[in-house]
Amino acid sequence: MNWKDILKLSSEGNLTPPGRVEKTEEEWKKILTPDQFRITRLKGTERPFSGELCSAFGPGLYSCVCCGNLLFDSGEKFESNSGWPSFTQPIAENAISYHQDTAYGMVRVETLCSVCDAHLGHVFPDGPAPSGLRYCMNSDALVKQEKQEESIVLGGGCFWCTEAVFQEVDGVVKVVSGYSNGQVKSPTYEQVCTGNTGHAEVVKVTYDPNVISLEDILEIHMTTHNPTTLNRQGADVGTQYRSAIFYTTPQEKAIIDQVIAKVKDSFDEPIVTDVKPLDVFYPAEAYHQNYFRNNPGNGYCAAVINPKLNKFRSKYVSKLKVS
Repeated sequence: MNWKDILKLSSEGNLTPPGRVEKTEEEWKKILTPDQFRITRLKGTERPFSGELCSAFGPGLYSCVCCGNLLFDSGEKFESNSGWPSFTQPIAENAISYHQDTAYGMVRVETLCSVCDAHLGHVFPDGPAPSGLRYCMNSDALVKQEKQEESIVLGGGCFWCTEAVFQEVDGVVKVVSGYSNGQVKSPTYEQVCTGNTGHAEVVKVTYDPNVISLEDILEIHMTTHNPTTLNRQGADVGTQYRSAIFYTTPQEKAIIDQVIAKVKDSFDEPIVTDVKPLDVFYPAEAYHQNYFRNNPGNGYCAAVINPKLNKFRSKYVSKLKVS
Protein backbone atom coordinates (compact mmCIF):
# COMPACT_ATOMS: atom_id res chain seq x y z
CA MET A 1 0.00 0.00 0.00
CA ASN A 2 1.18 3.52 -0.79
CA TRP A 3 -0.38 6.99 -0.82
CA LYS A 4 -1.58 6.60 -4.40
CA ASP A 5 -3.44 3.42 -3.39
CA ILE A 6 -5.02 5.20 -0.42
CA LEU A 7 -6.25 8.12 -2.51
CA LYS A 8 -7.72 5.78 -5.11
CA LEU A 9 -9.61 3.75 -2.50
CA SER A 10 -10.92 6.85 -0.72
CA SER A 11 -12.22 8.34 -3.97
CA GLU A 12 -13.27 5.34 -6.05
CA GLY A 13 -14.42 2.82 -3.43
CA ASN A 14 -12.95 0.39 -0.93
CA LEU A 15 -12.08 -3.28 -1.17
CA THR A 16 -14.51 -5.99 -0.09
CA PRO A 17 -14.07 -6.49 3.69
CA PRO A 18 -13.31 -9.90 5.23
CA GLY A 19 -16.75 -9.84 6.91
CA ARG A 20 -19.38 -7.57 8.42
CA VAL A 21 -20.46 -6.83 12.00
CA GLU A 22 -23.37 -4.47 12.59
CA LYS A 23 -24.89 -3.43 15.92
CA THR A 24 -27.21 -0.73 17.20
CA GLU A 25 -25.84 2.21 19.15
CA GLU A 26 -27.14 0.71 22.38
CA GLU A 27 -25.51 -2.64 21.63
CA TRP A 28 -22.16 -0.93 21.07
CA LYS A 29 -22.52 0.99 24.34
CA LYS A 30 -22.97 -2.28 26.23
CA ILE A 31 -19.63 -3.73 25.10
CA LEU A 32 -17.46 -0.57 24.93
CA THR A 33 -16.16 1.81 27.57
CA PRO A 34 -17.35 5.42 27.27
CA ASP A 35 -14.02 6.49 25.74
CA GLN A 36 -14.01 3.59 23.29
CA PHE A 37 -17.57 4.39 22.22
CA ARG A 38 -16.81 8.11 21.82
CA ILE A 39 -13.79 7.44 19.63
CA THR A 40 -14.96 4.50 17.52
CA ARG A 41 -18.67 5.21 17.10
CA LEU A 42 -18.73 9.02 17.38
CA LYS A 43 -15.42 9.70 15.59
CA GLY A 44 -13.70 11.16 18.61
CA THR A 45 -9.96 11.61 19.21
CA GLU A 46 -7.98 10.82 22.34
CA ARG A 47 -5.49 13.28 23.76
CA PRO A 48 -1.95 12.84 22.37
CA PHE A 49 0.37 10.64 24.45
CA SER A 50 -2.56 9.50 26.60
CA GLY A 51 -3.12 6.02 25.11
CA GLU A 52 -1.46 3.01 26.72
CA LEU A 53 -0.55 1.54 23.31
CA CYS A 54 1.38 4.64 22.29
CA SER A 55 4.64 3.33 23.75
CA ALA A 56 3.98 -0.41 23.31
CA PHE A 57 6.47 -1.92 20.87
CA GLY A 58 6.58 -5.59 21.86
CA PRO A 59 5.51 -8.36 19.43
CA GLY A 60 1.79 -8.71 18.92
CA LEU A 61 -1.20 -8.14 16.68
CA TYR A 62 -3.57 -5.17 16.87
CA SER A 63 -7.28 -5.68 16.30
CA CYS A 64 -10.39 -3.51 16.30
CA VAL A 65 -11.71 -2.99 19.83
CA CYS A 66 -15.28 -3.24 18.55
CA CYS A 67 -15.31 -6.39 16.41
CA GLY A 68 -11.88 -8.03 16.71
CA ASN A 69 -10.95 -7.54 13.04
CA LEU A 70 -7.15 -7.85 12.72
CA LEU A 71 -5.69 -4.51 11.65
CA PHE A 72 -1.93 -4.29 12.23
CA ASP A 73 1.14 -6.36 13.02
CA SER A 74 3.60 -4.99 15.57
CA GLY A 75 6.34 -5.30 12.96
CA GLU A 76 4.78 -2.32 11.16
CA LYS A 77 4.63 -0.11 14.28
CA PHE A 78 7.09 2.77 14.63
CA GLU A 79 7.76 5.76 16.88
CA SER A 80 6.35 8.80 15.09
CA ASN A 81 6.50 11.14 18.11
CA SER A 82 2.98 12.24 17.18
CA GLY A 83 1.37 11.10 20.42
CA TRP A 84 -0.66 8.33 18.81
CA PRO A 85 0.21 4.73 17.88
CA SER A 86 1.59 4.76 14.33
CA PHE A 87 1.93 2.00 11.73
CA THR A 88 3.28 1.83 8.19
CA GLN A 89 0.96 -0.84 6.75
CA PRO A 90 -2.25 -2.68 7.66
CA ILE A 91 -2.13 -6.45 8.12
CA ALA A 92 -4.24 -6.87 4.97
CA GLU A 93 -5.25 -4.44 2.24
CA ASN A 94 -8.97 -4.97 2.96
CA ALA A 95 -8.68 -4.67 6.76
CA ILE A 96 -9.28 -0.92 6.64
CA SER A 97 -11.58 1.31 4.60
CA TYR A 98 -10.68 4.86 3.61
CA HIS A 99 -12.89 7.94 3.41
CA GLN A 100 -12.23 11.59 2.63
CA ASP A 101 -12.62 13.74 5.75
CA THR A 102 -13.11 17.51 5.42
CA ALA A 103 -14.03 18.21 9.05
CA TYR A 104 -12.43 21.12 10.94
CA GLY A 105 -11.41 22.86 7.72
CA MET A 106 -8.87 20.16 6.81
CA VAL A 107 -8.71 17.58 4.04
CA ARG A 108 -7.64 14.23 5.46
CA VAL A 109 -8.19 10.52 4.86
CA GLU A 110 -10.12 8.84 7.65
CA THR A 111 -9.49 5.16 8.43
CA LEU A 112 -12.33 2.89 9.50
CA CYS A 113 -12.41 -0.78 10.42
CA SER A 114 -13.72 -2.36 7.23
CA VAL A 115 -15.78 -4.92 9.15
CA CYS A 116 -17.71 -2.73 11.61
CA ASP A 117 -17.01 0.88 10.46
CA ALA A 118 -15.30 1.81 13.72
CA HIS A 119 -13.41 5.09 13.47
CA LEU A 120 -9.71 4.32 13.98
CA GLY A 121 -7.92 7.55 13.07
CA HIS A 122 -6.35 8.92 9.89
CA VAL A 123 -3.58 8.02 7.47
CA PHE A 124 -0.95 10.48 6.24
CA PRO A 125 1.77 10.39 3.53
CA ASP A 126 4.63 11.23 5.91
CA GLY A 127 5.65 7.81 7.17
CA PRO A 128 8.91 5.89 6.70
CA ALA A 129 9.97 4.03 3.55
CA PRO A 130 9.06 1.91 1.73
CA SER A 131 5.33 2.69 2.04
CA GLY A 132 5.72 6.33 3.08
CA LEU A 133 2.53 5.95 5.12
CA ARG A 134 1.70 6.83 8.72
CA TYR A 135 -1.45 5.24 10.07
CA CYS A 136 -2.17 7.52 13.04
CA MET A 137 -4.48 5.46 15.27
CA ASN A 138 -6.37 6.06 18.47
CA SER A 139 -5.10 3.73 21.17
CA ASP A 140 -8.63 3.21 22.50
CA ALA A 141 -9.73 1.93 19.08
CA LEU A 142 -7.27 -0.96 19.26
CA VAL A 143 -6.72 -4.12 21.26
CA LYS A 144 -3.28 -5.68 21.36
CA GLN A 145 -3.08 -9.46 21.22
CA GLU A 146 0.11 -11.20 22.26
CA LYS A 147 1.65 -12.75 19.20
CA GLN A 148 2.09 -16.51 19.29
CA GLU A 149 3.35 -16.90 15.73
CA GLU A 150 6.18 -15.38 13.69
CA SER A 151 6.96 -15.54 9.98
CA ILE A 152 9.95 -15.28 7.66
CA VAL A 153 10.15 -15.18 3.84
CA LEU A 154 12.69 -17.52 2.27
CA GLY A 155 13.86 -18.16 -1.28
CA GLY A 156 15.66 -21.35 -2.23
CA GLY A 157 15.01 -21.83 -5.93
CA CYS A 158 11.71 -23.32 -7.07
CA PHE A 159 9.16 -22.67 -4.32
CA TRP A 160 7.69 -26.15 -4.75
CA CYS A 161 10.88 -27.55 -3.22
CA THR A 162 11.17 -25.07 -0.36
CA GLU A 163 7.48 -25.45 0.51
CA ALA A 164 7.77 -29.25 0.66
CA VAL A 165 10.69 -29.09 3.08
CA PHE A 166 9.15 -26.66 5.56
CA GLN A 167 5.78 -28.37 5.56
CA GLU A 168 7.52 -31.23 7.38
CA VAL A 169 9.25 -29.10 10.03
CA ASP A 170 7.87 -29.36 13.56
CA GLY A 171 6.64 -25.97 14.78
CA VAL A 172 5.88 -24.67 11.30
CA VAL A 173 2.22 -23.67 11.23
CA LYS A 174 1.80 -22.69 7.59
CA VAL A 175 3.82 -22.41 4.39
CA VAL A 176 2.61 -20.23 1.50
CA SER A 177 4.38 -20.07 -1.86
CA GLY A 178 4.65 -16.66 -3.48
CA TYR A 179 6.73 -13.87 -4.97
CA SER A 180 8.70 -11.11 -3.23
CA ASN A 181 10.89 -8.05 -3.75
CA GLY A 182 10.25 -7.25 -7.40
CA GLN A 183 9.03 -4.23 -9.35
CA VAL A 184 5.68 -5.47 -10.69
CA LYS A 185 2.58 -5.31 -8.49
CA SER A 186 0.69 -8.60 -8.06
CA PRO A 187 2.74 -10.51 -10.65
CA THR A 188 1.63 -13.75 -12.26
CA TYR A 189 3.74 -16.89 -12.41
CA GLU A 190 4.22 -16.38 -16.12
CA GLN A 191 5.52 -12.84 -15.54
CA VAL A 192 7.93 -13.95 -12.81
CA CYS A 193 9.22 -16.78 -14.99
CA THR A 194 10.49 -14.28 -17.56
CA GLY A 195 13.04 -13.13 -15.00
CA ASN A 196 12.17 -9.52 -15.80
CA THR A 197 9.98 -8.59 -12.79
CA GLY A 198 12.76 -8.76 -10.19
CA HIS A 199 10.75 -11.09 -7.92
CA ALA A 200 12.15 -14.15 -6.23
CA GLU A 201 10.13 -17.34 -5.89
CA VAL A 202 9.74 -17.61 -2.12
CA VAL A 203 7.78 -19.21 0.68
CA LYS A 204 6.34 -17.41 3.68
CA VAL A 205 6.99 -19.69 6.65
CA THR A 206 4.75 -19.07 9.66
CA TYR A 207 6.02 -20.79 12.80
CA ASP A 208 5.51 -21.09 16.55
CA PRO A 209 8.65 -19.70 18.27
CA ASN A 210 7.79 -21.76 21.35
CA VAL A 211 8.42 -24.91 19.29
CA ILE A 212 11.13 -23.92 16.82
CA SER A 213 13.48 -20.94 16.75
CA LEU A 214 14.23 -18.66 13.84
CA GLU A 215 17.84 -19.83 14.08
CA ASP A 216 16.79 -23.43 13.46
CA ILE A 217 14.52 -22.45 10.55
CA LEU A 218 17.33 -20.48 8.92
CA GLU A 219 19.85 -23.25 9.42
CA ILE A 220 17.46 -25.73 7.77
CA HIS A 221 16.97 -23.30 4.92
CA MET A 222 20.66 -22.68 4.35
CA THR A 223 21.47 -26.41 4.31
CA THR A 224 18.61 -27.66 2.15
CA HIS A 225 19.45 -25.57 -0.91
CA ASN A 226 22.69 -24.26 -2.40
CA PRO A 227 23.23 -20.69 -1.19
CA THR A 228 26.48 -20.33 -3.16
CA THR A 229 25.08 -20.39 -6.71
CA LEU A 230 24.02 -16.98 -7.98
CA ASN A 231 20.52 -16.88 -9.48
CA ARG A 232 20.43 -20.64 -9.85
CA GLN A 233 19.37 -23.85 -8.13
CA GLY A 234 20.32 -26.91 -10.13
CA ALA A 235 18.75 -26.72 -13.58
CA ASP A 236 16.51 -23.79 -12.54
CA VAL A 237 18.27 -20.64 -13.75
CA GLY A 238 17.19 -17.00 -13.43
CA THR A 239 16.99 -14.21 -10.85
CA GLN A 240 13.64 -15.61 -9.70
CA TYR A 241 15.52 -18.69 -8.41
CA ARG A 242 18.01 -16.76 -6.28
CA SER A 243 18.81 -17.77 -2.74
CA ALA A 244 17.09 -15.23 -0.50
CA ILE A 245 16.05 -14.31 3.02
CA PHE A 246 13.75 -11.31 3.40
CA TYR A 247 13.38 -9.96 6.93
CA THR A 248 11.11 -7.43 8.68
CA THR A 249 12.99 -6.42 11.84
CA PRO A 250 16.58 -5.56 12.84
CA GLN A 251 16.43 -8.47 15.28
CA GLU A 252 15.75 -10.89 12.42
CA LYS A 253 18.61 -9.40 10.41
CA ALA A 254 21.02 -9.99 13.31
CA ILE A 255 19.95 -13.64 13.59
CA ILE A 256 20.31 -14.11 9.82
CA ASP A 257 23.87 -12.77 9.96
CA GLN A 258 24.70 -15.12 12.83
CA VAL A 259 23.37 -18.18 11.04
CA ILE A 260 25.17 -17.35 7.78
CA ALA A 261 28.41 -16.90 9.71
CA LYS A 262 27.80 -20.26 11.40
CA VAL A 263 27.23 -22.29 8.22
CA LYS A 264 29.53 -20.54 5.73
CA ASP A 265 32.54 -22.77 6.46
CA SER A 266 30.58 -25.85 5.41
CA PHE A 267 30.54 -24.58 1.80
CA ASP A 268 33.46 -24.49 -0.63
CA GLU A 269 32.25 -21.29 -2.28
CA PRO A 270 31.08 -17.94 -0.79
CA ILE A 271 27.42 -17.62 0.19
CA VAL A 272 25.53 -15.29 -2.18
CA THR A 273 22.13 -15.33 -0.46
CA ASP A 274 20.13 -12.15 -1.09
CA VAL A 275 19.48 -10.77 2.42
CA LYS A 276 17.23 -7.72 2.31
CA PRO A 277 14.23 -6.15 4.08
CA LEU A 278 10.95 -7.65 2.90
CA ASP A 279 9.31 -5.28 0.44
CA VAL A 280 6.09 -7.15 -0.24
CA PHE A 281 4.90 -10.77 -0.38
CA TYR A 282 2.40 -11.83 -3.02
CA PRO A 283 0.87 -15.30 -2.59
CA ALA A 284 1.26 -17.40 -5.72
CA GLU A 285 -1.65 -18.84 -7.66
CA ALA A 286 -3.72 -21.55 -5.94
CA TYR A 287 -2.32 -24.40 -8.02
CA HIS A 288 1.18 -23.70 -6.69
CA GLN A 289 0.13 -24.17 -3.05
CA ASN A 290 0.78 -27.62 -1.53
CA TYR A 291 2.25 -28.57 -4.88
CA PHE A 292 4.26 -31.63 -3.85
CA ARG A 293 1.46 -32.99 -1.70
CA ASN A 294 -1.04 -32.58 -4.52
CA ASN A 295 1.24 -33.78 -7.34
CA PRO A 296 3.54 -36.51 -5.98
CA GLY A 297 3.64 -38.25 -9.34
CA ASN A 298 4.80 -35.16 -11.23
CA GLY A 299 8.16 -35.69 -12.95
CA TYR A 300 9.80 -32.69 -11.28
CA CYS A 301 8.52 -33.82 -7.89
CA ALA A 302 9.96 -37.31 -8.36
CA ALA A 303 13.29 -36.21 -9.81
CA VAL A 304 14.03 -33.10 -7.73
CA ILE A 305 11.80 -32.71 -4.67
CA ASN A 306 11.80 -36.32 -3.46
CA PRO A 307 15.61 -36.59 -3.22
CA LYS A 308 15.77 -33.21 -1.49
CA LEU A 309 13.17 -34.30 1.06
CA ASN A 310 14.96 -37.58 1.75
CA LYS A 311 18.21 -35.72 2.50
CA PHE A 312 16.37 -33.26 4.73
CA ARG A 313 14.63 -36.06 6.66
CA SER A 314 17.93 -37.85 7.25
CA LYS A 315 19.74 -34.74 8.44
CA TYR A 316 16.99 -33.26 10.62
CA VAL A 317 15.26 -36.26 12.20
CA SER A 318 14.69 -34.38 15.46
CA LYS A 319 13.02 -31.46 13.65
CA LEU A 320 10.39 -33.50 11.81
CA LYS A 321 6.71 -33.31 12.61
CA VAL A 322 5.35 -36.41 14.30
CA SER A 323 2.98 -38.05 11.81
